[in-house]
Amino acid sequence: MSLDPQLLARLSTDPAKRIDEVIAHYRRERQPVELFEALKMKSRLAHGLPMIAEPDEPLAPAKSDADKQRERDLEEDLLDACRQAGAMLIQDGRIAEGWMYLRPTGDNELAKRLLEDIEINDDNYDEMTQVLLHENVDLRRGYNAVLQHQGTCNSITLYDQAIAARSRTDRQIAAECLLTSFYNELLSLVRDDFRNRGPENGVTAEAIEEDATKLNLGELIAKYKWILGGGGYHLDTTHLSSTVRFATVIDDREMIDQALQLCQYGRRLPSDFQYPGEEPFVDFYPAHSAFFSALLGQSVDTALRMFEQKARTVDVNVAGAGAIETYIDLLDRVGRPAEALRAAIELFPDDVPVQRVLPELLAMARRAKQAGDTSGLDALEKFCFERSDLLAVAAIAAEKA
Repeated sequence: MSLDPQLLARLSTDPAKRIDEVIAHYRRERQPVELFEALKMKSRLAHGLPMIAEPDEPLAPAKSDADKQRERDLEEDLLDACRQAGAMLIQDGRIAEGWMYLRPTGDNELAKRLLEDIEINDDNYDEMTQVLLHENVDLRRGYNAVLQHQGTCNSITLYDQAIAARSRTDRQIAAECLLTSFYNELLSLVRDDFRNRGPENGVTAEAIEEDATKLNLGELIAKYKWILGGGGYHLDTTHLSSTVRFATVIDDREMIDQALQLCQYGRRLPSDFQYPGEEPFVDFYPAHSAFFSALLGQSVDTALRMFEQKARTVDVNVAGAGAIETYIDLLDRVGRPAEALRAAIELFPDDVPVQRVLPELLAMARRAKQAGDTSGLDALEKFCFERSDLLAVAAIAAEKA
């Protein structure tokens, strides 16, 4: 970009004023990269350094308190420059470049707010999902964008490849997005099917309109069994099973109920569309139905007995620790944290490092303590000591204090 020849004449001869004028110019012209460099120069000048660093500027460690404070101030100024340049770049639609500047600041909330004003379209989809989803700035919006632009199949693949190993909170967010999308689409198709075939199955027009509007998925297929009586299905059955599988991490009761309805739908499918799962959900839809029902307070003891039997009998060398983890998780989530902790101490395989599960065990112990059972921390302390994990023992001392 060529400059107005008269600009130089208008610039102040005072270095501090001139750099402020240059910064103002770059703001007006929306030149974020140049703005970043100008802000760095202003900071160096303010701290008694040459505005342009010499090629061989020494990087000697700070010695005095004043030197250390200057380094901290320079770093803060640099992060602020990153913040300003990154914000301008994102506002101008240069998503990847803007995030490059914003990432060092750690200010994901700022990035999220800035990106909220930008519509996701075919041109910026890759950049937006990279920042929102893969950089975890706004996982919910990013995963919903994948669902909208790439469809259910690709979203399920993405979950297995990129989200399944992330935190429980991240898995919950993505699972909720997938469940909402899949459930609503399936419900819409089932309602359309009910409206179309209702008359030939003896349903009056009045009943069709009322039930198609008011009944949810589970209620519709329970009341009108012919909807799934012909051996067909309404949506890809592999997508159905994946949605149910991911939903086990969800805590929202309304969404758990939707997952249970999907299980009810799945149980009515022909047997060749009911695929086996992994332990403890080999009997896929019945086992998941028991799990979700227990989370909703239904047949809790029956479900716990079933999952306990799996936890105690499934060979971890063959099937892994999934059955044990599921039983402990269910105990904790139905409000029995003390029992969950005791089960974890008793059942966890010897080759599982304590540090891998310690945060969850401590959380259970805290919940048990809040419920009036203080024995959990003592048992956990003994367990960790027997596993020769003194780091865990030290952490438990802080919990007991």
